Amino acid sequence: MTDISRFRIPPDKARWSMDPSELPFSCTDQIKPPEMFIGQDRAVKAIEFGLGMDAPGYNIFVSGMSGTGKSTVIRSHLEAAVERRTAQNGAQEFHDWVYLHNFERPDQPSAARLPQGTGTDLTATAEQLLQVVVNDLPAALSDDAYTERMREFNEQTANVRRELISEVERGADQQGFTVQAGPAGIAVVPKVDGTPMTQEQYLALSDEERQKLEGVRSEITREVERAMDEIRKRDREAMEKLTEFQRTATESVIGPAFDAAIARFKAVDAEDVAEYLAGLRTYSHENAAQIISGQAGDGSAPTGPQPINDPRLPFRVNVFVDNTGRNSPPIIMEDNPTYSHLFGHIDRRPTMGTYITDHTMLRPGSLAQANGGYIVIDARLALSHAAVWPALKRVLKGGEVRPEDPEDLLPGFLPPQPLRPEPIPIQVKVVLTGEPDIYQMLAAYDPDFWEIVKVRADLNHQVGLDKEILHAYSQFVCGVCNENNLKHYSNEGVLAIIEHAMRLVDHQKMLSARFGLLVDLVHESSYMAKKEGSDHTESRHVLEALESRRSRSGQISDMMQQLLLEGTLKVDLEGSEVGQVNGLAVYSAGDISFGKPSRITTQTFMGSDGFINIEREVALSGKSHDKGVLIMAGFLGDRFAQRFPLSVNVSIAFEQSYGPVDGDSASSTELYSILSALSGVPIRQDIAVTGSVNQKGEIQAIGGVNEKIEGFYDLCKESGALGECGVLIPKSNERNLMLRPDVVEAIKQGQFYLYSAETVEDGIEVLTGVEAGSPDAEGNYPKDSVNGLTADRLRGFAERHREFSNPSR
Repeated sequence: MTDISRFRIPPDKARWSMDPSELPFSCTDQIKPPEMFIGQDRAVKAIEFGLGMDAPGYNIFVSGMSGTGKSTVIRSHLEAAVERRTAQNGAQEFHDWVYLHNFERPDQPSAARLPQGTGTDLTATAEQLLQVVVNDLPAALSDDAYTERMREFNEQTANVRRELISEVERGADQQGFTVQAGPAGIAVVPKVDGTPMTQEQYLALSDEERQKLEGVRSEITREVERAMDEIRKRDREAMEKLTEFQRTATESVIGPAFDAAIARFKAVDAEDVAEYLAGLRTYSHENAAQIISGQAGDGSAPTGPQPINDPRLPFRVNVFVDNTGRNSPPIIMEDNPTYSHLFGHIDRRPTMGTYITDHTMLRPGSLAQANGGYIVIDARLALSHAAVWPALKRVLKGGEVRPEDPEDLLPGFLPPQPLRPEPIPIQVKVVLTGEPDIYQMLAAYDPDFWEIVKVRADLNHQVGLDKEILHAYSQFVCGVCNENNLKHYSNEGVLAIIEHAMRLVDHQKMLSARFGLLVDLVHESSYMAKKEGSDHTESRHVLEALESRRSRSGQISDMMQQLLLEGTLKVDLEGSEVGQVNGLAVYSAGDISFGKPSRITTQTFMGSDGFINIEREVALSGKSHDKGVLIMAGFLGDRFAQRFPLSVNVSIAFEQSYGPVDGDSASSTELYSILSALSGVPIRQDIAVTGSVNQKGEIQAIGGVNEKIEGFYDLCKESGALGECGVLIPKSNERNLMLRPDVVEAIKQGQFYLYSAETVEDGIEVLTGVEAGSPDAEGNYPKDSVNGLTADRLRGFAERHREFSNPSR
């Protein structure tokens, strides 16, 4: 029997630890919170670079796993960037944006830029102008002089009309005709004895008489048409004079108010607003009566290219973006990036069985509100809304935004009275956040991505261990306690938090940078200390909080453990078996992961089918597991088929496994089972195995090593099998050991063992206690070694297979 003690892992390597006294404090209330982010130098520099670049497209994608503090680090650096800009440039002036009635195209509201804080002034100014029209103008229009002048205009127009008509009638009468006005227009009718001729009388005339009569009628009709043309001309001239008179009359009332308003906004370089006010002045002249009444009046809408149901609507100003009181660039954290939240939307008002809208119902999105500043958007949430990402790209590439309905409205739904507002130019720094896979997907599949997002800041989910990091993590715990009024931590309690940070990344030289997860543990451990009445949070409170987590989420784990203890799921914990080994797998159940053993068996027999992966045959094997099986075949061919062919069938199965099997972390385990089945050397059942293997027989690292070890330990403990039980892991996983304190204590007491292997030969010796065997110069293995027995068995299979294949020989 070979000595396997050399493969044992000593207890001090099963978990990282240090003396709490090495920390330069006894309690976190003696230190200060951190002043900068921990271990994210690369990402911080990238963020600072992106914020400092003013060139187009230098938006930032901050990638990192959840809990790495993306939002916190972004907000902190945005606030710092704002402070730097303010310090360098002094108090900055921002602009208000308003939407105004477009007199030429009411369906295309006009956008206008105003100096900061004057948007509300324009609203008040427009309302004052409306009151001038509504309140002051009626008095002027009812003045006696105005009324008399209007009466004179009307009489002159009527007299001219009567005179022209009388002249035509006299001419017609002299030629024996009368002029009659009817629904179909003006008719010229011949007379007989002073009365209009009837149809019978007309038909009784001879052809010559009718022809002569028609000639005269045509001449008179032309005279009538010339008279009507003259009447229309005189009416137009009269109307122009009347309009000019009315304009002069109304201008004397509203002119001074409009002049003052236009001058005031011209003085602040608001030319668009001055142009709007000039249009509003013309509109007021042309539609004074409707504006005063507030209704269309006789059923006709106010004048313009499109009817306006509310004649006072053009006076209403929509202050779209109001920057009154702002003295620094805005920072918008958009946590719900829907289309309307980002780009704005158009409200509608139901009326008379339909919906109406106008420029006053345009609502801004967060992009417009962030104009001149910064906006932070969760990329995953933005991508979950189909229309958002294409629209965001258009905004960033075009540099302008407007409120509008998304393009992916429900099929068949047409928005009534659709508006197309004038876009607003924007200059905003966009910071996208998301997991690394989101960044990779966009970078790989969106050709426009590099044009609009040129800076990546990748937050690492783990940081290296050194004295500075240890102190920084201590400060982190201090900061959480101060911010949330928690019980401060002793140095032992801080070390327990640091040890858990190592456990989160399964590494003795690295700590998790997912501070969101650590914040939760700091809260929960402080609660345990408060519940106990302790002055400070100690390491026992941290361990109690972790155990409470496992208990809350451990129902599935406990159920599986019970099935193993009852023997429903078969796993042997004592004795030795040929072709049978205990593998280890990790299961995830929400916020916890746990390891459980499963029996792997192998049967070998003569044949030429090679490896029979039962999981694959029933479509339960994943690609990684299939790869592992093929690697094992390569290993056996390299070791044992150099001088004769492999003539063996190998059937491998995960017993009592009814779900998908994937990953290659059990490939070394399966290989040990195969070697045992071929050699006939039994494998210890009190040692569970995990590890990947390559074709050269090197054992490779796997994930979840701590959960796997603890899962087997818990089963052994509850089964009363502690004493010789242990787990065989890859040598390269020793650095990943961060086992629970109770497991480490069992190792110290000699109740549980850890073994590590660098090669298949190491592992098979641990599991069998038999020398693996190395080949001599001729390639022969020692006869009683595992490899020697395996080679003999395979050689026998090859010879018998040749005999069966060639019976004549």
